[in-house]
Amino acid sequence: MDLGIIGQAAGLFAVTNIDDILILALFFAQGAGHRGSTRRIVLGQYLGFAAILAVAVAAAFGATFLPESAIPYLGLLPLALGLKAAWQAWRNHRDGDGDEEEAQAEGSGPSPLEVAAVTFANGGDNIGVYVPVFATAGVGGMSVYAVVFLVLVAVWCFAGRFFATRPVIAKALSRWGHILLPLVLIGIGLLILVEGGAFGL
Repeated sequence: MDLGIIGQAAGLFAVTNIDDILILALFFAQGAGHRGSTRRIVLGQYLGFAAILAVAVAAAFGATFLPESAIPYLGLLPLALGLKAAWQAWRNHRDGDGDEEEAQAEGSGPSPLEVAAVTFANGGDNIGVYVPVFATAGVGGMSVYAVVFLVLVAVWCFAGRFFATRPVIAKALSRWGHILLPLVLIGIGLLILVEGGAFGL
């Protein structure tokens, strides 16, 4: 296996996914103390990234399941999830601790599909970077890129969980995470929409 390609794949993944560590840390903080939340977040991250890889590989072979003009509208996914999280945070704050059971149920951490949706939407622009690289790498090179990317998804999940469990960061996220997560998701959604020129923005 060519170490040069492995290094290029690792570099490309790191450059295109650096913002995912913050999002993962927020997701891990949201799921802290809830059984199975780590597994759900990791599963969601893998589902989302596998979808990005599938679309990029297909496009490299000439099949376009996702027209380029549709990519900016992926911003609607994190925007909708951010607004939903903001609504839940506001409702829990308004209700106080009165209905603790309901707050507990709603605060059980993100579902795999929510994580996958955010990962896919946030990585929509990555597809445009991956396609020409995959197309020129050939089948063998593309396989190396895919394997390296999938290994690094696990590293990213570990890093996100690591940051979310550092005492200082964990304390800040437990105090402000319910506000930060909606803001970050809404910000990502708006950024994708605006940068892509969705709705003539």
